Amino acid sequence: MIKTLQNTLKQDKEQFTVPKSVQDTIPIRRIWPDGIFQFGSKFSKCIRFSDINYAIASKEDKTAMFLNYSELLNALDTGSTTKITINNKRLNRQNFEKTILLPPRGDFLDGYRAEYNAMLTDKVTDSSNSVVQERYITVSTHKKNVDEARTFFDRVTNDITSRLNKLDSHSEELDAIERLRILHDFYRVGEETEFHFDLKDSMRKGASYKDAICPDSMEFKKDHFVMGDQFGRVLFLKEFASYIKDSMINELTELNRTLMLSIDVIPVPTDEAVREMQNRLLGVETNVTNWQRRQNSNNNFSAVVPYDLEQQRKETREMLDDLTTRDQRMMCAVVTLVHLADSKEELDSDTETLQSIARKHLCQLSTLNWQQAEGLVTALPLGLRRIDALRTLTTEALAVLMPFKAQEIRHQGGVYYGQNVISKNLILANRWELLNANGFVLGVSDSGKSFTAKREMVGLALAAENGAGGLPDDIIVIDPESEYRPLIEGLGGEVIEVSATSPNHINAMDMEQGYGDGENPVVLKSEFLLSLCEQLMGSGKLSAKEKSIIDRCAAQCYREYIRRGYTGAVPTLQDFHAELLRQPEPEARDVALAIELFTEGSLNTFAKPTNVDTDARILCYDIRDLGWQLLPVGMLVVLDSIFNRIIRNRQQGRNTWIYIDEIYLLFQHEYSANFLFTLWKRVRKYRACCTGITQNVDDLLQSHTARTMLANSEFLVMLNQAATDRTELARLLNISDNQLSYITNVDSGRGLIKCGSAIVPFMDNFPKNRLYRLMTTKPSDSDGGHAPGRAA
Repeated sequence: MIKTLQNTLKQDKEQFTVPKSVQDTIPIRRIWPDGIFQFGSKFSKCIRFSDINYAIASKEDKTAMFLNYSELLNALDTGSTTKITINNKRLNRQNFEKTILLPPRGDFLDGYRAEYNAMLTDKVTDSSNSVVQERYITVSTHKKNVDEARTFFDRVTNDITSRLNKLDSHSEELDAIERLRILHDFYRVGEETEFHFDLKDSMRKGASYKDAICPDSMEFKKDHFVMGDQFGRVLFLKEFASYIKDSMINELTELNRTLMLSIDVIPVPTDEAVREMQNRLLGVETNVTNWQRRQNSNNNFSAVVPYDLEQQRKETREMLDDLTTRDQRMMCAVVTLVHLADSKEELDSDTETLQSIARKHLCQLSTLNWQQAEGLVTALPLGLRRIDALRTLTTEALAVLMPFKAQEIRHQGGVYYGQNVISKNLILANRWELLNANGFVLGVSDSGKSFTAKREMVGLALAAENGAGGLPDDIIVIDPESEYRPLIEGLGGEVIEVSATSPNHINAMDMEQGYGDGENPVVLKSEFLLSLCEQLMGSGKLSAKEKSIIDRCAAQCYREYIRRGYTGAVPTLQDFHAELLRQPEPEARDVALAIELFTEGSLNTFAKPTNVDTDARILCYDIRDLGWQLLPVGMLVVLDSIFNRIIRNRQQGRNTWIYIDEIYLLFQHEYSANFLFTLWKRVRKYRACCTGITQNVDDLLQSHTARTMLANSEFLVMLNQAATDRTELARLLNISDNQLSYITNVDSGRGLIKCGSAIVPFMDNFPKNRLYRLMTTKPSDSDGGHAPGRAA
C-alpha cells in the first residue's frame, strides 16, 4: 500500500469511546479564537468561499474554470486532508423578517410597505428558493502542537485563497464563533437566531462551548438518526460511473432540505503514486504472461487475451500516463451526504430522491448501516474522516465533482432587484458596498427599464433608514418624459415642472456652503457660468477677453453673499446681467446682449430666485416641456441644482440617489455631458450615486464620455437588448455568449445584473398590486395615468 496513505489512515484511527451525553457526540476537544479546532492530535481550519457562475458560463469559460479548479486540487498539501463541503441551510423565517422585510413607521406609506413585504415573503416561501447555500474548504493535519498547526495553516490557507481568487471566488477564514455557528445551525434547525456565544465569557464561567451548539437529544439507529425533533440520514457514494457529468453535485444539493455534502480528499505524493502504478502494471503484465503461458502449454497459440485482463492493462497504463505526462495527481476521496427531514416518511422520500439522482448519473448512493454517527462526523465541516470507503481518483476525475453552480448577490441591507434565474434566490444588492455605486439601466423600449428604476426607488423610499445615523435616503429624478409623476406623488414626493411657461423657477446661481469641496467655491461656479454662457452664445464663440469679464462678474456677484456667510438673497442671472452692463468693456455688453433672452426675455425661467421646494425627500424634475432652446441650459441648471442638494445632504449625513431617465439626451450637448461626467466621478465622495436609464445603448457608446462612464460603473442592469447593442455590451463588459442569451428576445423584467464582478441572470414577476400600478407605464396596466390615493 502507498506509504503516505497508510500513515494518514493510521493517524486517523481513533479509539472508540461510548458517548455518555449529547455533548460527547461532538468530537471537538479544544478550540482557539482564530478558528483552529483540535481532535486528538489532529487540528483543522475552515475557509468559506463564494460561488461562481459555472452553470451559465460558455464552454471555453467552463473549461478554464475546470482547469483552475484542477490546479487548486493539485496544489493541496500531501501532509494534510482536505474536505470540500456544500451546506444547504433553510432560510430562517424570523431572521428573514428581521433583516429583509421593511418595518412599519406609522406613516401613510405603511400600506405600501405591507404590499412590498408580502411580495418578498411570497418569493421566499416558494419551495424552490427557501434554501441558502454556503461552501467551505476544511484543511486538517496531524501536528505536535497548535503553534506548528498554525504555521502550517497560514501557508496552506494563503495558497488556497489565492487559487480561489483566480476562479473569481471570494474566500474568508472562519473564526471559532463562525465555525460553531455552522454546527449550531445544523444541530438546532429552526433555532438559528438563538445562537449567542461569547468565548471569553464562557471561559470565565467555565462553561463548555458544546453546550451552546449541541442538540437536545441524539439517537443513532441502524440506517438513520434522530436529532432533537429532526430525522437525519447519512449516505455515501458507493459506486462511481466511468464518466460523471459535472452537474451531479449541483443536482444532489438542489434538494430543498437542510443537508451537507462533503468530499474528503487525501492527496498522494506523485512519486509514490507512480511507483504504485508501476507495480500494479507489472502485476497485470505478469498475469497476462502467465495466462499466455498456460494457453501455449495447451497448444493454443492463437488465443486472444481475455477482455478483463486487457481492460486492466489498458486502464493501468492510462493511469500511469496521466500521472507521468498529463500533470495529474492521485487522490483518495470519499463523498458523504447528510440530510435532515421533519419526519421518517419525509426522510425516506428524500433519500429515494437523492438515490435516483445518483442512479441517473450511473452512480450509487448507499446508506451507512450502523455507521450513522461516524458518517455524521465525516459529513460535517470539522475536518474528520471516519468512513473507510476511499476511492482512488485522478485530479480530473475529482474535479468533475464540481462544487460551483451560480453566483448569488445577497448583500447585508440590500435592495430587492429580482430573483436569480438559476437558483431562484432573491437578489439583494447594496450598491454602497461596491467600489463605486453609480450604475446604468439599459434595454430596448418596453423591456422594463423605468419599472426597474422605480422598483429600486420604492425599495429605498419605503426603507425606514438607509443612511448613517438612521436617516432615510433622498431620491432625485430627472424625468424628460413626464412618466414618474404617479410614483413620486404616490410616495409623497414633489414634482417640479420646469419649462419656459411654468411659474416654477430654479435659480441657476444657487450655491450651497461647501460647493467647492474645500476649494474656492467661486472658481467652480465661475466655470459653471462660463459653460452656461458658452452654451447660450454657441460653442467656441467666447473670446479670452469675454471669459475674463464673465469670471470677474461672477466674483463680484457672489462677494457680498459669501461675506454674509451664505445667508440672505442669492444672486441671480439677472444680477449677473446687470453686473455685465456695469463693466466698461464693450465685450461685456456683447455678452449681456447675447444672454438677454435668458435673463430678461421670454426664456428667463432660470434667471429668477428659486420659488419651488427643492428640499422634499423625493424630488422629480419634469423637463418634458423645456423645448429645444432651453433644454441644454435647463440640463446644466438642473444638474447644478442637484449638486447643491448633494452638498447639503452630505452635511446632514444623508445619502442621495439620482436617477436620470433618457440619459443619452445629456450627452447630445457638450457642456451637460462634461458636467455629468464630473458629477459621475465626484459624487461618491458626497455620499451620492447616479443611475442613468436609456434604451439607445448604441448612441450612448458613440460618446467617449458615456463609454468611459459605462465601463467605470460597478452596477448595470441589462434588460432585453437590440442585436447591435448586445455585441457592443459583450465586447465592453466581457459577457459570454451563454450569458448574452439572457438579454436576447426575453420578456419584460428579465435580463442580467452586473454587480461588481458578479454577472447574474435575473427575473422579476412583480404582483399587480397598488405599488405595481404606481410604477407601470404600460397603457394596458395603468389606470388613466392618475396617481392612486395614498395608501391607508
